[in-house]
Amino acid sequence: MSKVALVFPGQGSQAVGMGRELGEASPRWEAASAAVGFDLRRLCFEGPEADLTLTANTQPAILTASIVALDALAAAGASCDFVAGHSLGEYSALVAAGALEFADAVRTVRARGQFMQEAVPPGEGAMAAVLGLDRALVTQACEEAKDAGVVQVANLNAPGQTVIAGAAAAVKRAVELAKAKGAKRALPLPVSAPFHSALMAPAAARLEAVLRTVRIRDLRVPLVTNVDADLLTDGARVVDVLVRQVTAPVRWEEVVTRLVKEGAGTFVEVGPGKVLSGLIRRIAPEVRVLNVEDRSSLHITMEALR
Repeated sequence: MSKVALVFPGQGSQAVGMGRELGEASPRWEAASAAVGFDLRRLCFEGPEADLTLTANTQPAILTASIVALDALAAAGASCDFVAGHSLGEYSALVAAGALEFADAVRTVRARGQFMQEAVPPGEGAMAAVLGLDRALVTQACEEAKDAGVVQVANLNAPGQTVIAGAAAAVKRAVELAKAKGAKRALPLPVSAPFHSALMAPAAARLEAVLRTVRIRDLRVPLVTNVDADLLTDGARVVDVLVRQVTAPVRWEEVVTRLVKEGAGTFVEVGPGKVLSGLIRRIAPEVRVLNVEDRSSLHITMEALR
């Protein structure tokens, strides 16, 4: 019997209406709204989209919608052997594994979003996806662009899909160099800050201070970490992993590869969107990929798991 990994989406998967079908009456919304100090349910269900995409709002919103989906999956009788999450999704995964209390996680990611937003003035940082170019050549392009400012690999998402982040001028230069080295496409991303780059160091320091006040337990199921694709069950290591994650690349391709190596043959993306499902299919075409974001996908997933 192949093992089951639950994976949780990160920023960029948000959509107005998320979480409504699976948990319109869920008490999670009230708990989350109390933690952030405004009506998160209304923002998720009704928008406006411009407010939902503000980093400090997006992070608690996606986490809450993901946990609402997780509750529906658990109520249907599903269980798992591993968890993982992409960037912000790592917090949802830690809630799923019992390491973080839900309200603590919501408060923490609200602060994380604010700290990341405030680390770099608007317009000074950028991110871009480089498609169809070997990882080593993308890294080389970043090295060669460093005279224009900080730029580095931020997400190793899948074969031929690497995201870079840093100072806007340096990212622009690295994109030009990547195209000259044979990249099929290089697209600027609609984000408000250069996540997972050295420019996020001020946010990492502020986040650590918040995390030190949060109660963290040992994990009930192992999590494969973004920063080094290691199996994590020791609650004492969680703060270090989450702080390093702010300035380090998300090694998603390695996370999925590690889960497969550990015996995961079924991946269930829990929460809004299917971004991770698409990446997993490219990384490990041999595994079964399911998702839970509404009633229809929950039904299909439960039938498959049975």
